[in-house]
Amino acid sequence: MKILGIDPGSRFTGWGVVELRHKQTAYVASGTLRLDAQAELAQRLVALSHGVQELLRTHRPDQAALERIFAARNARSALVLGHARGVILCDLARAGLPLFEYTATQVKQAVVGGGRAGKDQVLAMVAMLLRHRAPLQEDEADALAVALTHAHALPFAEAGK
Repeated sequence: MKILGIDPGSRFTGWGVVELRHKQTAYVASGTLRLDAQAELAQRLVALSHGVQELLRTHRPDQAALERIFAARNARSALVLGHARGVILCDLARAGLPLFEYTATQVKQAVVGGGRAGKDQVLAMVAMLLRHRAPLQEDEADALAVALTHAHALPFAEAGK
């Protein structure tokens, strides 16, 4: 089963794909959708949508996991981030993907073992768990962490069906 993890952002959206095979999680691909900060919001959202659709076509995930956002620096940032999340949610729903959301605390707890873990700890654990040697960008590591969280939660999610 392929899982697409997404760390949403209005300028940088991290993504990561992992595959769950025989209870083992393997790295498939990851990256960051970088949006032009100088472009109008509507144009950035269109570019984000195109990027998400391309990821879906290229990697053909079976499920998606998204980081749930609770806080933003200010009201404007929260609103813009909400627009970006809306675009992503719409694209995933349109593709018919089952979607699961996890808070940052849940992700840190699942990947590092503590809900107050720092970014460096998350990055190091993601690299170790996926045996990934190349340096990961923060946004893609966060997205991979979301995908790993879902992979670990999957047996419980399926048991609840």
